[in-house]
Amino acid sequence: MLEQFLSSISQLRMGWRDIIDIVIVSYIIYRLIVLIRGTRAEQLIKGLVVLLMAMVFSNALGLRTISWIMQSLMTMSLVAIPIVFQPELRRALESLGRGRIFQRNTYHYGEKEFFNMLDEMMKSINVLVKKRLGALIVMERETGLKEIIETGIKIDGIATAELIVNIFMPRSPLHDGAVIIREDKVAAAGCFLPLTENPNLSKELGTRHRAALGLTEQSDAVAIVVSEETGVISLAHGGKLTRYLDEKTLRKLIQDLCAPKTEPFTIWPWRVAN
Repeated sequence: MLEQFLSSISQLRMGWRDIIDIVIVSYIIYRLIVLIRGTRAEQLIKGLVVLLMAMVFSNALGLRTISWIMQSLMTMSLVAIPIVFQPELRRALESLGRGRIFQRNTYHYGEKEFFNMLDEMMKSINVLVKKRLGALIVMERETGLKEIIETGIKIDGIATAELIVNIFMPRSPLHDGAVIIREDKVAAAGCFLPLTENPNLSKELGTRHRAALGLTEQSDAVAIVVSEETGVISLAHGGKLTRYLDEKTLRKLIQDLCAPKTEPFTIWPWRVAN
């Protein structure tokens, strides 16, 4: 039995190129599964699998009409897939661009500046919660938010608790939009964010929460939301929303996601970390 198994393996004649080929394809498939898991694309993929199975069974049973309909739908799907999966395809390309080979080191400011900014932001959030002031704060990471910044008013000022709180005061002309924090500065305020199209969200989530989810579905940014009605703190990242956060948990999440990376090297010579 063992000899037959070894003989069948030897007949495959797999070289090292074939093994590398299989490993690369397997990794790509795995990354695609991870990318679409928990998104709308997951349900769409299931629908395509059902159509494919229906086409196979209709061919096997000789159901010509159903087989023709299924084949036509599959042909149409080849055209519709790039349109339907546009957000996922965009995120996949952005993930590729954020890979180590093409990594852009946006963290050229030090840990001291980051933690000073974090302290100031946590102070402002405490004030916003106590006064029940609605707020939407976005922290830029690897994906640039230049097009979002251009929708608001550029500030480019050091992020302080006083500045952030004043922006979200009810009579402030910028309180309805989002604040974009780039590195340790408030890059802009009053910015407009894309709203999520997820139909399964709770009806109690307002525009700020939907905007936070919409932006994080399209980028790797981190969005913090303070509810105007309840004072509840939420954090959105990767198209997912975590609610009812306390100060300690929120601080840890922000630190884990946004703290400067301690990598001294990048392939771009003009972005070598200090």
